[in-house]
This record gives sequence, C-alpha cells and structure tokens, in this order.
Amino acid sequence: MRKHLLSVDDLTVDDVSTLFTTAAEMHDVQRREVKKLPALRGRTVINLFFEDSTRTRSSFEIAGKWLSADTINITGKGSSASKGESLRDTVLTITAMGVDALVMRHGASGAALQVSQWVDAAVINAGDGTHEHPTQALLDAYTLTRRLGSLEGRHVVLVGDLTHSRVFRSNVGLLRALGAEVTAVAPPTLMPSGIGTWSAQAGFATSYDLDEVLPKADAVMMLRVQKERMSGGFFPTSREYTVGYGLTRARLDVLGPDVPICHPGPMNRGLEIAADAADAAQSLILDQVSAGVAVRMSVLYHLLAGEGAA
Repeated sequence: MRKHLLSVDDLTVDDVSTLFTTAAEMHDVQRREVKKLPALRGRTVINLFFEDSTRTRSSFEIAGKWLSADTINITGKGSSASKGESLRDTVLTITAMGVDALVMRHGASGAALQVSQWVDAAVINAGDGTHEHPTQALLDAYTLTRRLGSLEGRHVVLVGDLTHSRVFRSNVGLLRALGAEVTAVAPPTLMPSGIGTWSAQAGFATSYDLDEVLPKADAVMMLRVQKERMSGGFFPTSREYTVGYGLTRARLDVLGPDVPICHPGPMNRGLEIAADAADAAQSLILDQVSAGVAVRMSVLYHLLAGEGAA
C-alpha cells in the first residue's frame, strides 16, 4: 500500500486481497473475550471529523484501540476550526504533536488529498464531500465476498441518491476492479452529471427502472437519500420516491431470499428501504457494521505497522 488511503484508486487488486486477508484475521478479535492486539502500541491516531458520523468514527476509534494505538477524536465543532482557523493550520497543529495517522472526514471534495500534501502523517480519507469514501467501499466488498465468494461476474445493483453519494463513487471503482458487474439505478434527477461518459469508461451500466434491474441482481445496495445535501426538489414527494426506487416489501419478494441486501447507513427506513427489507434474514447491514471495524483495523495495521509502513 501507499503511505495514504485517499481513494480506491490508490489500491491494487493485490492490495485489496491483502487487506481482506488481514481483515478476516482481525474479525476474529471481535469474538475474543479480550479484544486487544499490541500491533500499534506507541502509535497515535487522530480521528478528525468535520461532519457528523456514528459508524465510521466509532469503528475507526475501536479499530485503533483494539490495535493498542492511542486514539483521539476531534470534531470540527470541538476544534479551533469553529473559531475560524484554516484547515491547513488545524491539521498542521495536530500533526505537530507527533501524530502517526490522521483519519479525516470533511465536507469538501478533495480535502483529504490536500491535507496529505501538507502533513507527514498517514492520511486516511473517511469521506470527502461527494467524492470518495474508500474504507466504506472496502468493507462493503469484504462483506459481499464473505457471503458470495468471488465477486467476479456477480451483478451488484446500487440504488438511490447517486448524485450526492461518495459511497457510490468508491463502490463502483472497487467493485469493477474486483470483476463485478455493476448497475447504478436512480431517478434522472439523482443521476450524477456526466455519468454517461463515466459509466462508459468505467464499464458499469445505468438505469432509471429498478423493477427491470432487480430480478437480475446477485446483490443489491441501497443508498441513503441525503436530504442534508439537497437544495431543491430532487423528487416530488417521499412517497413517490419510495414507490419508484425504494426497496419495498413487494420488491423484497421479487428479489428472492438468497440475494444479499446492503446499506452503508444511516438508513431512512420507509424511504429508500422498508423495515421488512432492512431486517430480513438476507440483510447484511449489521454484517457491514461489524466488517467496518475489521477492515479499518486492517487498513491501520498495513499503513502503520505492516511492511513498508512509515
């Protein structure tokens, strides 16, 4: 692996395989009575989150602590950035304290890349604007491989608010690299601008018709409708969105009992996914949460303690 993890493009297929192998070993730690490994003893990891988060921040904190790193959480509201300090001054101040890794979430696309050019610490992108969320894509693919085996030739359907989703962008890149066939489904108003050119280059399909695509899916991933990023009417009503693009009880029956259902969370139950689907036996949503800790332990280990680590 490179020094930083900013994008799924930073990873080769061999890198992903290595991360998944280590993640499987780290997964076993969750079943131990004492959940602690000495691998990162003496290392310091800062979780710097300028946007709200439950799953990502908590899983990075747990991952660091289970690897024996000193892990500290800083929020945008709890930092000097809330007083007007620039991002550059904030991260330079933090890393001047001898920090080894900076896990950062920021509302601006490209923020993690910019920070990586300012600091010597390893930078992990925990979500930058509508750009990427590489560890989410890793844990999603890891979860699917544990259920389906190889993703080569498997048809994965991504459904929802694609325009505002960094998870979608990272997942497309990683799933295609692992050989999966990908179809992105959304209403026209939530399809990213220029997706036709992008899909042709990256080799994935797009559709406005969920009911046509769903019966052909080997796995389906529902994406959250990100109302907080919307400034206008992207669809007439919540009811109309659910009728057209929600994973309803009726669509769950069409999907069949062996097709995994994923959602990166947080979920808008009753909007993009029905409670019946979220809680179905084939749902991997809580498996994704569990995998998040294992995968992030693997990422921290390989960046800070593995071969070639700084």
